[in-house]
Amino acid sequence: MFAKTHILVSFLLLAFLLTSCRTAQKFIESGDYDGAIEFCVGKLRGKSKKKTELVQGLEAAFQKAQARDLATTERLAASGRPENWERINAIHRNMAARQRKVSPLTPLVSKDGYRARFDFVDIATLERESREKAAEYVYGRAKTLLARGENGDRLAAREAFRELQDLQTKYFRHYKDTEQLSERARDLGTSYILFEVKNHSDKMLPRSFVERVTTMSKRDLDSEWKAFFFEAQPGAQYDYKAIFKIRQVDISPERVHERAYTDEKEIEDGWEYVLDERGNVKKDSLGNDIKVPRKVCIYANVLEVYQTKAARLTGTVEIYDAYRNTLLDTREMGTEILFENYASTFTGDRRALSEQTKRRIGNAPMPFPRDEDILVQAADRLKPNLRDELRRNKAIL
Repeated sequence: MFAKTHILVSFLLLAFLLTSCRTAQKFIESGDYDGAIEFCVGKLRGKSKKKTELVQGLEAAFQKAQARDLATTERLAASGRPENWERINAIHRNMAARQRKVSPLTPLVSKDGYRARFDFVDIATLERESREKAAEYVYGRAKTLLARGENGDRLAAREAFRELQDLQTKYFRHYKDTEQLSERARDLGTSYILFEVKNHSDKMLPRSFVERVTTMSKRDLDSEWKAFFFEAQPGAQYDYKAIFKIRQVDISPERVHERAYTDEKEIEDGWEYVLDERGNVKKDSLGNDIKVPRKVCIYANVLEVYQTKAARLTGTVEIYDAYRNTLLDTREMGTEILFENYASTFTGDRRALSEQTKRRIGNAPMPFPRDEDILVQAADRLKPNLRDELRRNKAIL
């Protein structure tokens, strides 16, 4: 018990020493002025008797932070580089947040009568000016990128869209014609893809097959910069064509196999007496007749009917540049559908049946699926693979 108390006291003493080392001066010496301000404000807020060292620490940290930031912004502005206005505005917003943090504590007087002095600047005016110039620079940069997008650079259009979004988020929600430019950048940056299914096999495909393949959800395919379509619209221009070309369709004949076999099993069926060499019943040490289980072999004759039919479909997914009609990428794709059914009957002793046979006993032969139905199943199985291929294909930018 004494040892536990000693450990606890040592731990609390160590925690006290570590806390006392976190002073405003330590933050200031390391150049973390905002860290010092955060520390001091946290210690001073809500206290009626304020420690002089904390009041002085806050005053010193605030003065140093303000002087550093004002000097930095003046230097950046004097360089005449328009790209600096984004950084200048970020500093101004940080200064505004700093002043809002300290202002509620003023006038700040310690318990010993020390009165801190804080030189607040008209940061709203400075921030407004730098925000306007930063917005102007970002706007000009976005328009330059958008001009490249108009000349076919889809990635530049996407970057222009992001720049305009940043402008509206960071600087002004409504600035000049940013809404219209954003819509144009979105259109120029989006890849429009027409998806088609073409039958290049020697088999006729049911209409329902193509309908099933092309009923993928646009929501599952579309992404931020990709829009898929399943029917060509009159007058519409597409950037890419994604074509699933069916090369081969194989449907096996309907096959029925019959197999007769026998299940057998050795079981216990009652009991019998143990006889000695003279044919008399043996006795145990207590004089009782000795009996042992009687084992017999039982049989069941099974007739099994096995039905099978299979369909295999193979093809390629081809991605074309719709403007130049050039092949950009091709991927093999295929699927197989297997219909099978077991139906069994038996004669003999049911107890002889194996577990596998028991599962098939009582099943009846089933109608074979039509060619059309088995191909529609193939279409349903193909859809997830097609969707994944179209979404991740790197040829579509």
